[in-house]
Amino acid sequence: MLDHWAEAHPDRIFLRQPENGRYRDLSWKQVRDQTRQIAAALRHLGLVPGERVAVLAKNCAEWFVADLAIMLGGYVSVPVYPTANAETIGYILEHSEVRAVFIGKLDRPNRQGRAIGKDILRLGLPNTSVPPDHSWGGLLEMAEPLIAAPPDPSATMTIVYTSGSTGRPKGVIHTFASLCWAGETIGEDLAATPEDRTVSYLPLAHITERAYIEVGSFYSGNSVAFVESIDSFVADVQRARPTMFISVPRLWALFRERILRSLGPRKLDLLLAVPRVGDFIRGRIRDGLGLRHARVLGCGSAPISPEIIEWYERVGLNISEGWGMTENAAYGTIQHPFRADKIGSVGRAAIGAKLKFSDNGELLYRSPGLMSGYYKQPAETAEAMTADGFLRTGDLGHVDDDGYLFISGRVKDIFKTAKGLYVSPLPIESDLARVDPIDLVCVVGSGLPQPVALVQLTQAARSEPRERIRASLQTALDEINTAVTHHERLDAIVVAVEPWTVENGALTPTLKIKRHTLERRYFESGVSIRGAVVLWQDEG
Repeated sequence: MLDHWAEAHPDRIFLRQPENGRYRDLSWKQVRDQTRQIAAALRHLGLVPGERVAVLAKNCAEWFVADLAIMLGGYVSVPVYPTANAETIGYILEHSEVRAVFIGKLDRPNRQGRAIGKDILRLGLPNTSVPPDHSWGGLLEMAEPLIAAPPDPSATMTIVYTSGSTGRPKGVIHTFASLCWAGETIGEDLAATPEDRTVSYLPLAHITERAYIEVGSFYSGNSVAFVESIDSFVADVQRARPTMFISVPRLWALFRERILRSLGPRKLDLLLAVPRVGDFIRGRIRDGLGLRHARVLGCGSAPISPEIIEWYERVGLNISEGWGMTENAAYGTIQHPFRADKIGSVGRAAIGAKLKFSDNGELLYRSPGLMSGYYKQPAETAEAMTADGFLRTGDLGHVDDDGYLFISGRVKDIFKTAKGLYVSPLPIESDLARVDPIDLVCVVGSGLPQPVALVQLTQAARSEPRERIRASLQTALDEINTAVTHHERLDAIVVAVEPWTVENGALTPTLKIKRHTLERRYFESGVSIRGAVVLWQDEG
């Protein structure tokens, strides 16, 4: 596909890298030329086809080029989250037996750099944070361009490590056939064309960004813009004018909170109710987010509150949910086009995929995008698959009469209280996520008399009078407890003092809650806080 676009449309812009508020553009031909040069450099440095090469960097144009060069050279790419701690980086590099690593911009280069073994070649992307053995410019001039035949579809393309929300990350093996099937079919499902524009800002080490944005662009021929920094994020998205935009629940919630802080919820409701004024405000909101031209808005990685989707629908932005896993190349189900009557669903099965359920209600999935297995973990690979080739997803749910999938929880998330009764936390969390002061919520209770909801407040709520927040949460607690069965009633809502972040291990790099980490952190001693809203853990 790289050859196709470089020959059919050599001068068409493919990658747009912002630098000091301006784009540095790379055409399809320029990307192919650089890909051949970097692949030749890897050969020149003595790397043997089949060896693993990592990419540890924030998203940028050269991330794509490095990945393409790894493919062209016959190597296996191992993407690593740029937010990963030193322990995780060290584990992934050692477990996958990486020979070389492309290093780009990092937030904690001193700590992260120390995780890279001395026997691993350090190859610098532009603006690398760690001193490299070879700079990007040097690599481009190291050898004559490599012209190679396309790889065999059955060859291993990449090892993608899971985010590790329940323990050590597993290396998921994808071939060219599996991941490229996902990228090509996603484009077909979304009717993507070369005229489309996307923004790559979610970590490329995550399978969703890799399949939907990177590999999808190879087949659709659309342009991809990047983000220069967190501070310039909104300006970068506004400049890119994306026609397709994907985010995660945490960020959609933060975008909404920012708008509500600016206008105020009551004032916004009043303005939206006035016909012409409401249309003007909706347009301003879409412009403010840089999404006026977006025809596809997506959300994945974790459940999003239906209330958030309904709010965005009111301002003219229709967010479609999807469901996928690293193991099925992120393309499991998709809700496209958006349907208001299916809010809460993650859509219908991907093109060419099949869904069914086990006797215990677990979702089973099969498609051409399934992994080859877990790297160096044959037992776990065998356990993940059924005898007839379906993936055991670990998700619980049901499919309605129209074929739309609704996820009701994770098999591993269901816990047993001290009374010996099982609780599925996701439905309770979904209800609590609708409560205004709550930003993040995690229901735990393994071994406790009753479940407890751990919550993190929104930024706006943290500045509100404490008693007002307490009253709001108490109302939510009372309403939840009247709607659930007796053994699911919450003992308390506990507001955490310390923010939940990637850096302190509470969230994965894709901003999913690490449920078992939080449970250990707050309730290792088996403490139960009964019958109240507790506003700061350290105050008892």
